[in-house]
Amino acid sequence: MDDPTSPAFDPQTALDRLASGGRSGRLRHVRTVPARQGRSAPWPTWCAAPVKAALLGQGIDAPWEHQAQVAELARSGQHVIVSTGTASGKSLGYLIPVLSALSEGTGSVTGRGATALYLAPTKALGADQESRLQSLAVPEVRVARLDGDTPGEERRWIREHAHYVLTNPDLLHHTLLPGHERWAPFLRSLRYVVVDECHIYRGVFGAHVSAVLRRLLRVAARYGAAPTVVLASATVAEPEPLGRALLGQDVVAVTGDTSPRRETVVALWQPDELEDGRRRSTVGEAADLLTDLVGAGVQTVAFARSRAGVEQVAARARDGCAARPGGAAPVAAYRGGYLPEERRALESALRDRTLMGLAATSALELGIDIAGLDAVVMAGWPGTRASFWQQVGRAGRSGSPSLAVLVAADDPLDTYLLDHPELIFEAPVESCVLDPENPYVLGPHLAAAAAELPLTEQDERWFGTGLRGLAEQLVVGGVLRARPTGWYWARPDRASDHVALRGAGQTVQIVDSRSGRVLGTVDEARALTTVHEGAVYVHQGEPYVVTALDLDGSVALVVHGDPGWTTRARSESSFRIRASHTEQRWGAATMASGRVEVTTQVTAFQRVLPDGSVIGTHPLDLPARTLVTQAVWWTLPPEELALAGLAEQDVPGALHAAEHASIGMLPLLATCDRWDIGGVSTALHPDTGLPTVMVYDGYPGGAGFSNRAFREAVRWLSATRDLVESCRCARGCPACVQSPKCGNGNEPLDKAGAVAVLSHLLSEREVVLPTG
Repeated sequence: MDDPTSPAFDPQTALDRLASGGRSGRLRHVRTVPARQGRSAPWPTWCAAPVKAALLGQGIDAPWEHQAQVAELARSGQHVIVSTGTASGKSLGYLIPVLSALSEGTGSVTGRGATALYLAPTKALGADQESRLQSLAVPEVRVARLDGDTPGEERRWIREHAHYVLTNPDLLHHTLLPGHERWAPFLRSLRYVVVDECHIYRGVFGAHVSAVLRRLLRVAARYGAAPTVVLASATVAEPEPLGRALLGQDVVAVTGDTSPRRETVVALWQPDELEDGRRRSTVGEAADLLTDLVGAGVQTVAFARSRAGVEQVAARARDGCAARPGGAAPVAAYRGGYLPEERRALESALRDRTLMGLAATSALELGIDIAGLDAVVMAGWPGTRASFWQQVGRAGRSGSPSLAVLVAADDPLDTYLLDHPELIFEAPVESCVLDPENPYVLGPHLAAAAAELPLTEQDERWFGTGLRGLAEQLVVGGVLRARPTGWYWARPDRASDHVALRGAGQTVQIVDSRSGRVLGTVDEARALTTVHEGAVYVHQGEPYVVTALDLDGSVALVVHGDPGWTTRARSESSFRIRASHTEQRWGAATMASGRVEVTTQVTAFQRVLPDGSVIGTHPLDLPARTLVTQAVWWTLPPEELALAGLAEQDVPGALHAAEHASIGMLPLLATCDRWDIGGVSTALHPDTGLPTVMVYDGYPGGAGFSNRAFREAVRWLSATRDLVESCRCARGCPACVQSPKCGNGNEPLDKAGAVAVLSHLLSEREVVLPTG
């Protein structure tokens, strides 16, 4: 709870303090998001009396208009998606009809005349919802959280007695649906399904969750239930198509935000330029701002884009606070890979304000109810406008204004946005892109669905018209067996075990070899680059060195100690074009999209000193990973590159630089960040016979990002060319053509060559000859 006697937080005063003492030149743009008055509505006449009493007891005198609209739509049986701003009270919109139905159902013969499922993308959000519902304490309504940590005995009680089950798509996929017979009484009474933070379900992850939701509705229909689905989302550009893509059914959107809001001061901040033309580290700058704000008694969360960045921000802020008069102020790190009890303790410390500063990944971006935060610092653009506004919305006590500071990274998109702030403040948020018919995703889910209930052609109502073709492919592969009554699961193992919803595959545990303590986890793909033998791994500010990576045993052994350097993986990539689906001729150039096979292998790692100098490169013997995905690529004949002014020896560096910059700029158009996509370039590719630059989706089967790039190619590549051309560096820097994830150590790169080749490519666009 906020202290009513404490002085109101003044975000402008806090920002003025940050920008004082020679820092004013770093403040590039300030925008105040104005306050807004709320508009309330009467309580629905059908709201159950115990529910209304519980809500009134928590100080909710009446719902806001958008909450009442969501409640009425859901009560009438219409699937609905509510897409409004952070802290707009989306949950009350679905709690009124859900809790009313559950309360009314307690009077049935079984005591469970109605049940409901709540699905959250993270355990933390489910735990937060559980705390809120327990505090409401609606009489006789039994609420229970079910996740991977729930003991077996408790699971049985939940199946047999709980009214409202809080879980996640993963448990639904791996446990509830495969064992639906044991859940039959619960499923017969299933009235509502709530899908919270559904904007998270984009790309391949979104396609997986879409398939799980359709499987759930199909199994519920088997027991005679037709639950109403309520989806809650942050603000997205097209919520209705998102809801329809997730469910495969019509969805009504509610987008008018009628909740009150105090003003938020949003600042764009650029670190100082160093003598070599580069910018000061974003992590260091964000840590300094976090230190200053915490030192002034301002509870602040600093978001960083990587786990390593989070640990660095937290460590530097702790050191900075410790060096100030009065001693250390409590600052911690919060990220994925921590053990559940560590995360719960940090969330509790934030709520009671014993923890004043936190460095976090986007794991804290979701709607965890931490109301005491005054300020947000973002160490680099978070990837999308939707994520940006989600992070901005994490600050702001009830009835108090807030401050948000975006510290621009030395990155192409960050640099571009500093010069075009209207793209942050005036452009709409992005649409969520997902392809529910992605065969790489849907095929395995059809197998899982067949294991739950035999598939028939009538199931096209859930899975679309591609069902027959995919089912027949699964029969050929020996996965399904065709019978006159449908398609049946044909193997002795569990179908759901063959599908990882989050594309993570095997999880690798990181273990302190001396104490045996599990420090955290990392997925197998990331393990190859972050916990290979010799890597330096950081946990809560403490460095460890990896002594062994056992992929078969899914464990990385580490020893505590600071060697004085960090490590950086080196990799090699190649690609093969499997199919070109769409092509456009731009004069002599070709712009194409289609299916590709990308092979990547981590081949070595470098030891890097704090000043960035490399003191050694060491070979690694790790398995290659092959990814079949969607891509966009373009080609220019060698004679056209010569006309652009490029000598033959300059072509590889020019194409490589153009590839890096275009990857950095694609998030301007699609709901992705540069870590969701990859790229390769070559002066002569065997499949095209020409110089080729490719950008691909970093997920099996594709995620829709490269398709968007193809459709918006002119806008995308024009912005890329303009960014590189306008950058003030002499030969290329992280703000234009250098990439933080380049497997070749950013060599070779030719900034001027990239401008030349992109300009020539765009000039060819003047003659557009569609060919496919």
